[in-house]
Amino acid sequence: MSTTADRKQALATLHELSQAVLTISRHLDTSEALRRIVRTARELVGAQYAALGIPDGAGSFARFLVEGMSDEQWAAIGPLPRQHGMLSVMLHDPRPQRLDDITADPRFGWWPKAHPRLTAFLGVPIRDCDEILGALFLGNTTPPEDGQGFTEQDEELLTVLAAHAAIALTHARLYERERELAIAQERTRLARELHDAVAQKLFALRLTAEAAGGLVQADPQRARAHLGQISVLAKEAAEELRAAVDELRPAELDEDGLAVAMRKKVDVLDRAQQSSGGPRVSFRDKPISALPPAHEQVVLRVAQEALHNALRHAEAKQIEISLAPLPRGGAVLSVVDDGVGFETGRSTGERGLGLVSMRERADSVGGRVQVTSAPGQGTTVRLEVPGGRPA
Repeated sequence: MSTTADRKQALATLHELSQAVLTISRHLDTSEALRRIVRTARELVGAQYAALGIPDGAGSFARFLVEGMSDEQWAAIGPLPRQHGMLSVMLHDPRPQRLDDITADPRFGWWPKAHPRLTAFLGVPIRDCDEILGALFLGNTTPPEDGQGFTEQDEELLTVLAAHAAIALTHARLYERERELAIAQERTRLARELHDAVAQKLFALRLTAEAAGGLVQADPQRARAHLGQISVLAKEAAEELRAAVDELRPAELDEDGLAVAMRKKVDVLDRAQQSSGGPRVSFRDKPISALPPAHEQVVLRVAQEALHNALRHAEAKQIEISLAPLPRGGAVLSVVDDGVGFETGRSTGERGLGLVSMRERADSVGGRVQVTSAPGQGTTVRLEVPGGRPA
């Protein structure tokens, strides 16, 4: 019969595991997911060292992350390990491996001179059905001098964690493939835009310039007319090019993620506005699950467009941008200003064009934009995007 202390310990362990699984599930970026998994594994069973290896299909590792040693220690060990000894076992055998002394096992091979000395070892494969996506390697219990190895309960906890890690990694791989596909589609779109619009303008510009050059001596008046046409064509080509570049997926989305990219932009803009006597611009967010790349781009572009409109037209003292999750997945963006407002039924000029553009962007990913405003009551732009591909 379990005691109250046993039940409390079991509940604490269950809570810790639940939090670990939820944390991992929220991060679809592969690098962040891997780092969360290995860090959580080490904390969950109280290991001195933890590592996670992802095979590259060529006898080595595509990624190998380590927790429990400094950068200097890791650098001293040398090149990324190849699949040998227990490293190889864990990537070919679907069963967990729990050893009191890894060096006593006949399958143990060797380790580099600078490698920490390990005794207790626990290895758990990360599997998706029959495919081994990677493996968790845990070494030495803490404190290491207690002489105790990993327990059966440790193995069970890591097995559950590895099962959820497999889901997170599978989702992360799908997310990266979708992002790569989005980038490829964007390159194709840009090439088409450049060919259909900019290239034609430049071709016409070259022909007009050649014609003007031939008329400078013979017919100066007609040459001046051609020069005027050249100026118009050059302006149109620049506008076409600017429009094409504006549609590119911002690099900061891949580098920082949506929330961080938005916060950086708002911080920079707020400092600039404060130095020039403009409105205060603020950003707040709640954690959201990673969105498909196209959806992230729409959120960022709509935020920029709404913020641009508020700065140019609202005469506001405060502009607040927020990003939060929707109950059934996806995200909601709000851009709220306390400015002069406008009659939404009379969208004209640049403001009208901006609202049309925002709605078109939202429609492209199955989302929706709602604009609420009235004279003297400020403006709220609310964008909702789903978490997956639009139906």
